[in-house]
Amino acid sequence: MADSSVISVNGIGVSQPEATAVFFPMRDPVVFPFGLTPLLVDGEDKLAILRRAMASDRLLAIFPEMPDDEELGTLPVKVSLKIFTYAEKRRSMVGVLARVVKELKFPDGSVRIVVRGVKRISFSKLELADSVPIARFRGIPENREENENEEVIARQKSVLMLFQELAGMMPGLPDELQVAVLNAGSPARMADMIADSMSFSYPEKLLLLVLSEVRARQEFLAILLNRELEVMKLSMKIQSEVSQAMSQQQREFYLREQLRTIQEELGEDSRNPDIIELEKRIGETELPDKVSEVVAKEMARLEVIPQAAPEYHISYTYITWLLDVPWLKFTEDRLDCLEAAKVLDADHYGLEDVKERILEFLAVLQLRKNDDRKAPILCLVGPPGVGKTSLGQSIARAMNRNFVRVSLGGVRDEAEIRGHRRTYVGAMPGRIVQNLKKAGTANPVFMLDEIDKLANDFRGDPASALLEVLDPAQNYAFNDHYLEVDCDLSKVFFIATANLLDTIPGPLRDRMEIIRLPGYTSFEKREIARRYLVPRQLKASGLTAKQVRFHLSGVDELIDYYTREAGVRDLERTVGQVLRKIARRIVEGKIEAGAPVSVTPKLVQELLGPRKFLLDEAENAGPGYATGMAWTSCGGVILPIEVIAIPGGKGALKLTGSLGKVMQESAETAFSLIRAHAAEWKIEPAYFNEHDFHIHVPDGATPKDGPSAGITLTLALISLLTGRSLIPRLSMTGEITLRGRVTAVGGIREKVIAALRAGIRQVILPEENRKDTLEIPEEVRKKLEFHFVSEFHEALKIAFPKHKK
Repeated sequence: MADSSVISVNGIGVSQPEATAVFFPMRDPVVFPFGLTPLLVDGEDKLAILRRAMASDRLLAIFPEMPDDEELGTLPVKVSLKIFTYAEKRRSMVGVLARVVKELKFPDGSVRIVVRGVKRISFSKLELADSVPIARFRGIPENREENENEEVIARQKSVLMLFQELAGMMPGLPDELQVAVLNAGSPARMADMIADSMSFSYPEKLLLLVLSEVRARQEFLAILLNRELEVMKLSMKIQSEVSQAMSQQQREFYLREQLRTIQEELGEDSRNPDIIELEKRIGETELPDKVSEVVAKEMARLEVIPQAAPEYHISYTYITWLLDVPWLKFTEDRLDCLEAAKVLDADHYGLEDVKERILEFLAVLQLRKNDDRKAPILCLVGPPGVGKTSLGQSIARAMNRNFVRVSLGGVRDEAEIRGHRRTYVGAMPGRIVQNLKKAGTANPVFMLDEIDKLANDFRGDPASALLEVLDPAQNYAFNDHYLEVDCDLSKVFFIATANLLDTIPGPLRDRMEIIRLPGYTSFEKREIARRYLVPRQLKASGLTAKQVRFHLSGVDELIDYYTREAGVRDLERTVGQVLRKIARRIVEGKIEAGAPVSVTPKLVQELLGPRKFLLDEAENAGPGYATGMAWTSCGGVILPIEVIAIPGGKGALKLTGSLGKVMQESAETAFSLIRAHAAEWKIEPAYFNEHDFHIHVPDGATPKDGPSAGITLTLALISLLTGRSLIPRLSMTGEITLRGRVTAVGGIREKVIAALRAGIRQVILPEENRKDTLEIPEEVRKKLEFHFVSEFHEALKIAFPKHKK
């Protein structure tokens, strides 16, 4: 060849008669003559081709798919190949005729075959027979004269030497292959065998197949073998250098040890700088006696451990953690109750129970000695958005303590609380010790957020680990698995938060002082919005109080008709939405920059669209209708109850409105009580046997349960049976018994506020709930008339003023 860098495949050797075989389209791998190659038969088209071949002579004409130009560009030589196109794929006109030796069917439905190359062939044309492609081709025979050429034989020996040298470096090549190459016979057969056994790229193997001249094939094969040999030598050199580097590190270690010994003999300072730094910190840090003993023991151990040893870093990290924990660092509490009360009132409106408990604790701290100031353990329980988390920050500010918070939602590993043993890789202390380090003092306000969302699995129960943390009788000696030194948590002010108490284990709940944070009333929300939410959102929106003035009526519009929640999170978002829309109008020039904007109900509806919620309004619908009161997580609501009698019945009682089991039993109790006292209202017993009764509680999609509607159900039934309506604007709540007693229920504060909002003016409550009315805001009590009853006859006199027993 004149130029070894350019290879042109134009001729196909000596012409032979045309023959036909089934055309098998494929890309990888390249099949060489006399080589055994496994192939995957995928797709129905290829399976049909295989069936045709197996039914005849088992021969396949394989013309490999051409790689793209980018892949061809990676070849060490330039090539020019003859091609043809089939199914929009370029294919080489030089291929191989192969015979199917074995067909394998696997359980997953796939089919694999093993083919043996027969000879090189040249493509003539393609025909279709029953939708199966048939290739016409001519064979490309070996040139015996070329195989006996002296130059070819010399190149054969050169290629064989390269292969043998490469095989000695590649342990993966079997000895049988090397023997087979030595006994290959002709140079062409040897070149094909070596090309088939080596892991060349697809373009390189394809070029070795299409080169019909043995000399050109040997020349290109020698280039590839030389390249592989250089790569193997470089790889072995790199491996040798890595081994030498490891030996060099060991040598340097011994030399450093000798140098340290020599420096000690000369009196020079050769100590480890890490140890010098730790000793400095130990001298500056005040530690308890037991901790000092552990640190001294661990320091003595650290000094004899080589720096390169894994144990060195474990010991160093352990000592660092012991020094980082604020064992004896405390902040001075602000014991002035009046000043603390001002801070609490400035941050939160309402929440008198929590504020009172904090001020009580500060008062006790003033009277007790400094060494006996054990902090309480509180659990704030309430719906989302009522300010539990922010209240913890306010408490810390009021007491002049540092504040740390850890979220327990989804924590399911006990080691998250107690820490990991130091024997584990990557061990560290638990969250309690980590956050003490973060706080920097031993008496922070420590918030355990979402304690009701703790989980447990095979890794342990973190709620059980918290028993020691939150027990005042035990937490003075809390033991973290990593530190293995008792840590005093008695000075830490723990505040847990939860939405529900039901999911907190009983032993854990028993260790905490429960303070309930009920949902805010409309009056409280209005005040919170005026004091906190509107100023905060004005600042966030880039506006000032001079530019935007929020009318109280506008705030009421947002509270009553655009939010429905126990807290104020959604209210704050809605306030921010209104202010952002106003800011946009100012920027767009729809509102003059200097003109003040008054937020009224009309503007709120214009900015936010139609009202999302409607207020409950009490109505007087005639006999068989009574208004009760209920409590939900979003506050109180009124509960209308409707009763009708259906003639032609048998005295059956039907209940609808998504009522729970307790409420259904309450309705049955009221019905039985009325039947027992029917004679008082001159109702014939036959009336009950001739009618069915249907009790319905509207808003049927909302589940309802509880015993507090007992007195309401009773008065609704009496109203129906006597044909008399209850006095207007009257609501009631209370559990009813079979003997007619009206007993206490919960949620009085929220229920009464909801009744006033719905237009109620008189409220019937159980006598036992008289004490709960003290929790009702004064502005609500002034607008309502309360009636306290012990028996349902007393309620009848109020609901039906002219009724006589």
